[in-house]
Amino acid sequence: MDLTAPIFRTWTIVPALFLFTICNAQQPDPPGQVAEGEKPENEAYLFAHMTHEDYGRLYYTVSLDGLHWNTLNRGKKVFEDYHGHPDIAKGPDNRYYIAGNTSDASPDINIWVSEDLISWKKHSVYTPDLKSTPDYDEALQRIGAPKLFYDEASNQFIMTWHTPHKEGTEEDPERYWASQRTLYVLSKDLISFEGPPKKLFNWEFGTIDVIIRKVEDTYYAILKDETYPTLYWPTGKTIRIARSDALLGPYSLPQDPISPNFREAPALIPSPDGKIWYLYYEQYPGVSYGLSIADNLNGPWYQASGYTFFSDWDKYSLPAKVRHGCMLPISKKEYDTLVQKFGIENNEK
Repeated sequence: MDLTAPIFRTWTIVPALFLFTICNAQQPDPPGQVAEGEKPENEAYLFAHMTHEDYGRLYYTVSLDGLHWNTLNRGKKVFEDYHGHPDIAKGPDNRYYIAGNTSDASPDINIWVSEDLISWKKHSVYTPDLKSTPDYDEALQRIGAPKLFYDEASNQFIMTWHTPHKEGTEEDPERYWASQRTLYVLSKDLISFEGPPKKLFNWEFGTIDVIIRKVEDTYYAILKDETYPTLYWPTGKTIRIARSDALLGPYSLPQDPISPNFREAPALIPSPDGKIWYLYYEQYPGVSYGLSIADNLNGPWYQASGYTFFSDWDKYSLPAKVRHGCMLPISKKEYDTLVQKFGIENNEK
């Protein structure tokens, strides 16, 4: 009797079953959606962004579920005058404000205002005196990615951006990025601004792309750690979150990375049911967007599957080559108005 025969037959079956299981494995659908017929707390979303081919200009993509996004205006710009890293905040007057600058070397930050996210008009120009920043007189004349947040508790806007203090060299081009520090200025109306710029954080490592959000009594600074990733600094080029009880800090040291290395431009939205957070970030340069999900900004976070181009596996989708921008909840009426004005293109494959 050949005792090896049944053993051989058994082990030929097991790998096949294992392979079948892997191929048919699925992530669960992301939490935060509402059942059909139920009214969502957040009805729709706008992603205002640039593209890989047209860096620094303003494009719109929209979503009804915060997961599947469709292009507006047949992939064309929606506002010719804008240049910058799009960031939109809603003010106490229910109008929308967007900040930008023509380049990092430009001395000016331009601000526009809109009633409906369609027509924008110039609101103000702010020219920070970077050299007057306390404890930062070595600041270079660079202004990167100005961003806005309206703080209801203090009835004022905070505008943040990043400014370096070292030029890159041929031997060490990364020292330019590692020297980036996040600065801020306050304003009640985004016309007049309080004093010189100040540093937002008291830690000494590079940060860029900072967005501030408040949940209950806690302020969260969502940022990119701009130090280069090495064995000695493994959190470099990742998205991290710091916390504070006050708008201006002090902020805690950022928590562990939420994203893989070489990610930037975080964008945060609440889910349709208002119970979950969706945090998007770009894999640059224009490769794809990743998505991490949590029921609390303190984590834990997990990464959803996307950009595999298998519709039954991907749990979210965005148009190809979208780049830096901001995401914000909008009403279904605003969504319908944007779609009626610009037209919508279904990006689902």
